[in-house]
Amino acid sequence: MIKIEAVTLEDAYADAATALKCSVTELIVEVVQVPSSGFLGLFKKPAIIVATIDKKKVSVPIQEIKEEVESVEEIQPEEPVHTFLNDTMMPTSFVSDQDEELEEDLASGLDYTADYDDAYDENNEDEDEVGEEDFDEASDVDMNAIAQSVEADINRLFKLTCFDIEKIEVSVYDDETLLIEFKGEDAALLIGKEGYRYKALSYMLFNWINAKYNIQLRLEIAEFLKNQEESIARYLTTVYENIERDGRAQTKILDGVLVQIALKELRERYPDKYVVIRSTRDGLKYILVNDYHAH
Repeated sequence: MIKIEAVTLEDAYADAATALKCSVTELIVEVVQVPSSGFLGLFKKPAIIVATIDKKKVSVPIQEIKEEVESVEEIQPEEPVHTFLNDTMMPTSFVSDQDEELEEDLASGLDYTADYDDAYDENNEDEDEVGEEDFDEASDVDMNAIAQSVEADINRLFKLTCFDIEKIEVSVYDDETLLIEFKGEDAALLIGKEGYRYKALSYMLFNWINAKYNIQLRLEIAEFLKNQEESIARYLTTVYENIERDGRAQTKILDGVLVQIALKELRERYPDKYVVIRSTRDGLKYILVNDYHAH
């Protein structure tokens, strides 16, 4: 008997048949969870089944199949190797607990590919000029009017949900950024396990607001973002010490939300250094800080 998880029931049946080396018609299946697409990308559920072989229909000796399946199960890890590294309930640390020392990391020959943020270092002066022009355009926009419009729209949307939350507040954070705050009894539920709902909601809201108004978004849900910023600030103190001592440093693996917070802090503190996001072949991200001539 094996447990299978897939996007659809059809995929789950097919995976079970492949794992047990039989046809779908030879399976006895118990559906543990029916898949659901959720609401606006939230609460999405995979299909989960428990399957075994129908001894009356199978022609291959059951004992042989059982031994093969057990051998496969033994080499499969019980937990995914790579998951988001920050815990949902505001843990003691939001960074990887990998044990390698900094110098070992820098000299390890880590297989990585340049992330999208490498463009930061190309034509930097031209980007600064464009950024100044964009800032001037954003300054001409009536941010208070935009905030009121977004607040009305987003409250109308979330009235249709089952969450017990207070009125969503939208205010001007700076000349080109809106602050959206979720509070209330069920607000923390919007963070989700390992922050996945927070990320999904942030992504959807950003694509709406940025596409329509060409401004940035800061999303705060039950002080989730504030807690992460405080945690990454504590972690970066050791990174600062390494940079001051060696002129270079590399962060540990950081979650998608944390890596952006750390990137902003490091670039503001070291404007004359090469500060960029790197990705391992597994898609995990970290930040490299070095001199421009040395990278």
